[in-house]
Amino acid sequence: MTEPTAHDSSYSWLRLLITLAIGIVGNVGMWAIIVIMPYVQAEFGGGRAEASLPYTLTMVGFALGNFAIGRAVDRFGVMWSVIGATVLQAVGFGIAAMAPSIAVLSAVQFFVGFGSAVCFGPLIADISHWFFRRRGIAVALVASGNYLSGAIWPLILASILAGGGWRDAYLIIAAVMLVTMVPPALALRRRLPEADGAKAEAAAELNRRTVPFSSTTLVWLLWLAGIGCCVAMSMPQVHIVAYCVDLGYGPAVGAEMLSLMLLGGVVSRVISGLLADRLGGVMTLLIGASAQCVALFLYLPFDAMISLYLVSMVFGLSQGGIVPSYAVIVREYLPAREAGEKVGFVIMATIFGMALGGWMSGWIYDATGSYQLAFLNGIGWNLITIVIMLVLLTRSRRARVAL
Repeated sequence: MTEPTAHDSSYSWLRLLITLAIGIVGNVGMWAIIVIMPYVQAEFGGGRAEASLPYTLTMVGFALGNFAIGRAVDRFGVMWSVIGATVLQAVGFGIAAMAPSIAVLSAVQFFVGFGSAVCFGPLIADISHWFFRRRGIAVALVASGNYLSGAIWPLILASILAGGGWRDAYLIIAAVMLVTMVPPALALRRRLPEADGAKAEAAAELNRRTVPFSSTTLVWLLWLAGIGCCVAMSMPQVHIVAYCVDLGYGPAVGAEMLSLMLLGGVVSRVISGLLADRLGGVMTLLIGASAQCVALFLYLPFDAMISLYLVSMVFGLSQGGIVPSYAVIVREYLPAREAGEKVGFVIMATIFGMALGGWMSGWIYDATGSYQLAFLNGIGWNLITIVIMLVLLTRSRRARVAL
């Protein structure tokens, strides 16, 4: 039996490149608020937890958007979803640039986050339909758009902030998004022929029978695992700039460490994609979660500048492949017709974890005057994910069907 012609084709790879380009620009909504956090706190005052609130609302919107826009992609396709979300995000950045308080900025950031979501879970779900044998690496590459965005935009924003203010930076982002995202979105109009999904559907059904859980139970286990790993992940990603300011290294050094961390995450995502095509999503996620736990421990004894650069790189290399692995697991075990909704639902959990962890770490800092307990808190949540993956791995009745 020959491979479905639409899968792993030259068009599939072209679509992947277009999708990746859109993701690099559109994911800025998730990262910009992290870079401007010290500037917002300095302008409006308040504690670290209050200054973290705009980020938390961004991630809440990002989480809900992954689920809601994912469902829209299942029904209407990805093109109109990208265009609509781009306009929403650009308008949000423009309004946020005029915010008179942290409360208003936080409210607007919810809509920025919601629009940003189209560039993560929904794009990942869409590209997963176009690959069969190389689905793991395809998902990982599209997911890397999020980290490439996080590696590139903080450096760009740092330059803008050095010569202007965070409000000017937000207006520039709004204009760039409209010009660079809408035209390539038009190239994603094509839909996968229904006949090409039959083989993937059959493999997913066989895989689902290998675990002693219903589809609903499996999804909720993945949801809980997503919360745990991303509460842990959020501590370095959200607070590294503020942490460097506290240590006297300045926000520019923190932005560099964030970029280094996220570049390491890109490498990790590519490697995890290759592993997922060989080992499956569950084993790949277990490896990533275990490595992330070790990396978090390294932050506890090391706070010198050079040490933090190295630890941030190690952290990025350890955790980048975790979130894309959830999408691979969903596509391995659940129907393709529900890919946008189910991938979006599980990704929503990971974003809620980032939002909860970002706020929780700020609250712990305000209560203790240190990030040490915040790192320990992340390690504890990370162990939840490791336990769930071990349960899924050990209770599987037979090997998965290779994709």
